[in-house]
Amino acid sequence: MSILTTTDLGVAFSTESGTVDAVRGVSLHVEPGETLALVGESGSGKSTVALAAMGLLSGNATARGSAVVDGHEVVGAPESALRRLRGSTVSMVFQEPATALDPLTRVGAQIAEVIRNHGDVSASDAAARAVDLLDRVGIPSPAARAKAFPFQLSGGQRQRVVIAMAIANSPKLLIADEPTTALDVTVQAEILELLRRLAADTGTGVLLVTHNMGVVADFADRVAVMLQGEIVETGGVEDVLLRPQHDYTKRLLAAVPRLAVAPAGAAASVESVASVDVPDGRHGAAPVVDLRDVSVTFGRGARAVHALQGIDIAVHAGETVGLVGESGSGKSTAARVALGLVKPTSGSVHLFGSDLRTARGRDRRALRSGIGVVLQDPVASLDARMSVAECIAEPLAVHRRGMSSADRRKRIDEVLDAVRLPRTLASRAPRELSGGQRQRVSLARALVLSPRLLVADEPTSALDVSVQETVLEVLRELQDDLGFACLFVSHDLAVVQQFAERVVVMRQGVIEEQGTTDTTLLHPTTDYTRRLLAAVPVPDPVLQRQRRAERLATLAAVDA
Repeated sequence: MSILTTTDLGVAFSTESGTVDAVRGVSLHVEPGETLALVGESGSGKSTVALAAMGLLSGNATARGSAVVDGHEVVGAPESALRRLRGSTVSMVFQEPATALDPLTRVGAQIAEVIRNHGDVSASDAAARAVDLLDRVGIPSPAARAKAFPFQLSGGQRQRVVIAMAIANSPKLLIADEPTTALDVTVQAEILELLRRLAADTGTGVLLVTHNMGVVADFADRVAVMLQGEIVETGGVEDVLLRPQHDYTKRLLAAVPRLAVAPAGAAASVESVASVDVPDGRHGAAPVVDLRDVSVTFGRGARAVHALQGIDIAVHAGETVGLVGESGSGKSTAARVALGLVKPTSGSVHLFGSDLRTARGRDRRALRSGIGVVLQDPVASLDARMSVAECIAEPLAVHRRGMSSADRRKRIDEVLDAVRLPRTLASRAPRELSGGQRQRVSLARALVLSPRLLVADEPTSALDVSVQETVLEVLRELQDDLGFACLFVSHDLAVVQQFAERVVVMRQGVIEEQGTTDTTLLHPTTDYTRRLLAAVPVPDPVLQRQRRAERLATLAAVDA
């Protein structure tokens, strides 16, 4: 019997402007031990289907049709029955572990609470099982980590804790909603391998909600494609990804950034190697931002953390430099140093030819007015109490205090046009926009002062592939028009390969290697870069199986 079956499932939301049908006539099933991937753009309804299967829809939602989990009808079921199902029969792994975990409770206690909520288990036995679960999901020193708070763990470790909580009571169905979006490629590969092993060992069915087609190719058995609340195509993973039938599926796959791989035996060109240090056409020009022998240490004594150790990074006008590496590699710290938000322990930082460390007062504010910043999460970076126009105008209020309201409004309209947003959106609140629109508002705010340097920290990781493609296209056109330098921090190597001219690979606070994009990503010189590239999933199930087998064989050889 299927562990999950939805039949003609529909979900409607009551809003101030009327009723919105988010899901219409969705019928799907998940078998024991099988993974069904639910894919589609933001707003397609895939997360709503997952929440409906858990009975977690908001108060303004009305569900119709049927959603049966292990023989139990969820639609219309009383809350008491749903509580018995959740955590025992069906569990959920959410996208952001930081919001799924209680920051004030130790992780072992949080796992033990889940165990005791669904069984007559003593506190000591639950605590012991929590340690066992942490060990099972691959967290080192599980007894010590059980006493840690979430903020003391890395992003990958926090996601493993969430998975440990989800599998604590051996559920028959695991719903994973974008479980790897915020993780770097090596941690993502480890999490997928963990979920794959758990499903194989326990026969757990998995409903995977994701926009990452590489993850789908790597992990799913079947795929259901959603568009505007309806399933438009479903089938085996090879059929859907390699032989798509629906036009929307074809467009979705065409938008996926694909990591190019050099042919076996190909060598790096002399021209590529020679142009590593200074981009073509910029010989002799001073960098827009220049970090030289920069080190950053947090804390003192035995507890000191060396976040950066003697790194050199320079970005020239009109150039994009991609900063890549695992979580904790120091890439975001390097970006914060370039922004003047982190003071280096040693080394020099020059911005627009001036020493950022010695600049004070008005001079420092003038330097910072030449920088624009685009962050990963537009929801968190935009003030929900402000309108779109007020969000965009915020830098003008700080750095252009004498600007008239008419000139300010004109500038807002100009940047809205530049990022391909209609001016009518200016009066709306950020919550009324889609994810891609909010990120373009963030981009407009970053560009409103006509910066000479743009720092983009994971600007597309939370976006689906088609929206990501649009945002990157807009960013590329704006850079061509305005000529700003761009420091692009990302864990998506395929995006970096398409967007950056040069790449800096970081690991544990040091630079492993750097050079032109083609040289570094097609012909890496270090084992670490090769491991990063091997961990990137590709949206081809046949090729991905081969890549996964090669990666696991390499890791096994290293361990041996």
